[in-house]
Amino acid sequence: MASPEEIQRDEIFKSDNIPSWMAYTGYAVLSIISSISIPLMFRQIKWYYVIVAYLLAPVLGFSNSYGAGLTDINMAYNYGKIALFIFAAWAGKKNGVIAGLVGGTLVKQLVLMSAELMHDLKTSYLTSTSPRSMLVAQAIGTGMGCIVSPLTFMLFYKAFDVGNPDSYWKAPYALIYRSMAILGVEGFLALPKHCLSISAGIFAFAMLLSIARDILPRRYGKYVPLPMAMAVPFLVGGSFAIDMCIGSFVVFVWEKMNKKEAAIQVPAVASGLICGDGIWVFPSSLLALAKINPPICMKFTPAS
Repeated sequence: MASPEEIQRDEIFKSDNIPSWMAYTGYAVLSIISSISIPLMFRQIKWYYVIVAYLLAPVLGFSNSYGAGLTDINMAYNYGKIALFIFAAWAGKKNGVIAGLVGGTLVKQLVLMSAELMHDLKTSYLTSTSPRSMLVAQAIGTGMGCIVSPLTFMLFYKAFDVGNPDSYWKAPYALIYRSMAILGVEGFLALPKHCLSISAGIFAFAMLLSIARDILPRRYGKYVPLPMAMAVPFLVGGSFAIDMCIGSFVVFVWEKMNKKEAAIQVPAVASGLICGDGIWVFPSSLLALAKINPPICMKFTPAS
């Protein structure tokens, strides 16, 4: 039998529903706006590419939302990669790279937001918040994002050497997605020599590691490395691995000294580090725009 609190949540959540016609109309209007505006911004994109993306997204979004609800894992990026290959191959060699990147990103964002919206509606239910109030708040946040996001991007683009493989802001995913778009246009012939063989071998190796972690007893399985964690330094460089190693070592020592205290305090310390590093990006970008360099710089180079 449901508790009084659950009954109250159900009443609040159901009493203020969002009409279906509003959702359908909004989606149709946005698809029309996108099919007009996106081809104007990217000449490689045809208006019917956008229509196909908007027709494809609800089907993928439903399955992604269902999977995210069961596993709490959002697979929108994988759906976006599939769409990237489709649009890149469809547009051909001349326009395929840009068309694949834009079309895949469009599908990815539509699918991503469907799962995020489901999570937000779940949060509104648990907090006894009106779904309409939540939707209005999302609309306000989206409007703010349309202004803040481009300004933030331009700030980064002007202040830092974004995309340079030798700089701090490597943007590794930009290279990965561009390579996938080229692969979608030119096929496997665009890959370097032995690339496919190496990828297949590493894929099999990663599968074996994952299987070993699951089937081995816990006391042995915990020493098998995670393929996903091993892949991170290959994308962002060795400096990230050093940071992870230092953090892991501190947590390991802390747990050995006082496991109960570490379980409570580690998330707070991690949140502080993440927040502090993130907030510092803004003054750092302003200093970079003003051409102000740090007085001391430490760099490690190989011995000559």
